[in-house]
Amino acid sequence: MIELDQALKILQGVPGDFTVQTVGLEDALGRVLAREILSPIDSPPFDKSAMDGFAVAAGDEREEYRILETVAAGGSPRREVGRGECARIMTGAMLPPGAGRVIRKELVEERDGIVRPLKPEKGDNVIRKGENMKAGRPLLQPKVLFPQDIGILAASGIPRIDVAVPPATGIVSTGPEIRAPGEPLGPGQIYDSNGPQLSSQLSAMHCPSGFFARVDDDRGQLSAAITTALTSCDVVLLTGGVSAGDFDYVPRCLEELGAEILFHGVAVKPGKPTLFARRGNRYVFGLPGNPVSTFVIFEVFVKPFLYRRMGIEWAPRQMRARLAETIKRRDAGRTELVPVRMREGAATPVAFHGSSHLNALAEADGLIQIPKGMTEMTKGTEIDVRPL
Repeated sequence: MIELDQALKILQGVPGDFTVQTVGLEDALGRVLAREILSPIDSPPFDKSAMDGFAVAAGDEREEYRILETVAAGGSPRREVGRGECARIMTGAMLPPGAGRVIRKELVEERDGIVRPLKPEKGDNVIRKGENMKAGRPLLQPKVLFPQDIGILAASGIPRIDVAVPPATGIVSTGPEIRAPGEPLGPGQIYDSNGPQLSSQLSAMHCPSGFFARVDDDRGQLSAAITTALTSCDVVLLTGGVSAGDFDYVPRCLEELGAEILFHGVAVKPGKPTLFARRGNRYVFGLPGNPVSTFVIFEVFVKPFLYRRMGIEWAPRQMRARLAETIKRRDAGRTELVPVRMREGAATPVAFHGSSHLNALAEADGLIQIPKGMTEMTKGTEIDVRPL
C-alpha cells in the first residue's frame, strides 16, 4: 500500500496523449482547449464610452457645450468634437474624433441643444482601444472551457477552436449481485449504481463512455470483458473485484492479460483497494465496489488523470472554510476524505455510515481531507473544501 501523494505522483508521470478536433463555440463548453489562442483583435477595437453621457475634448473644462450629434452603440460618429462642443453618446459607442472624455448624463443639465455640467466629473469614462486586450497577446491557455471563456472567444470574433479529443473510456461493473436499474431484484442482489454513476461523471467531463459491461465474479467473463474494453478504449474503469477476497479476480486477470500493475492499494479512506495498471498505451483503474469509494476515487484520481491525458494539469477549485464541529477518529493510518455540507462559510460533516452510504453524497457540497496520523480536527479549524 502506498501513500496518496505517491499514487498521485505515479498518475502525474503518465504523459498527455491526445488528438485534436475543431468545434464551433456552440459545442465548446466543457471541452479542453488544445492550444494557446492569441487575440486576433484589440479589445475594444476602438475608444468607446463607458457611460451614457456627453463626449467632450480632453482638457476642455467650461460651463457649457453645444451638442453636435448623437452617437449610438454600433454607429459611427459623423463629426469631430471641437472646443466648446460635445456629442451625446451611449454606453459602448465609439468616441468621436477630437473627444477625450465623457461627462455622465446625470451630472449635466441639458436645454435647447446646450449642456451645462452641474459638478466636476472625476474620471474620463472612456475604455481605450486595446485596454482590455491587445491584438497578438495570449487570450486563453489550454484549459477546461467555461461559459465566460466562450464569451471571451466570441467577443474576439473567434467562431471555431481546436479542442482535445477525450480518451475513450470503458466501464466494467463486476459482481454477481448487481442488476441493472429497472430489473427485479432477487435475494442478495442490489442495483448497479457504480456503472451509471461513473458514466455520468464521465459525461460531466464531456468524456465518452466507449464500452460498458456488467459481469459476474467469473475469471473467464472478466478477462473477456477487459480484453474487449482494452481493444476499444484508451482507459478502462473496473468497479469491484480489486480487494483480497476469494472472488476478487481483477489483479490476476490483468496480469494474465499482460498488464503492468503500477500500484494496488492506497492509504486513503475511502478507496484503499484502488488499483492502477498499464498495458501498452492503455490504462486501467480498478475501483472499489462500494459506491462512495468509486465516486471519490474517480474525483481524486481518475478525473485529473483523464484531463492530463488531454494535455492540461487540472486541479479542483478549493473553497476555504472553517470546521463547524470537531471530528475525531480512531484509525488515523490513512488520509481520509470526508463529505461535508457548506453553510455560510462553515463546513459540517454529513451523516455518513461508510462507503456504501451513497445517499450521504446528496447532502454533501464537498470533501475535506484529514491527513494521515491526525486523530482529531477541532471545531473552527480553517480547512480547504474540494467542491463536488
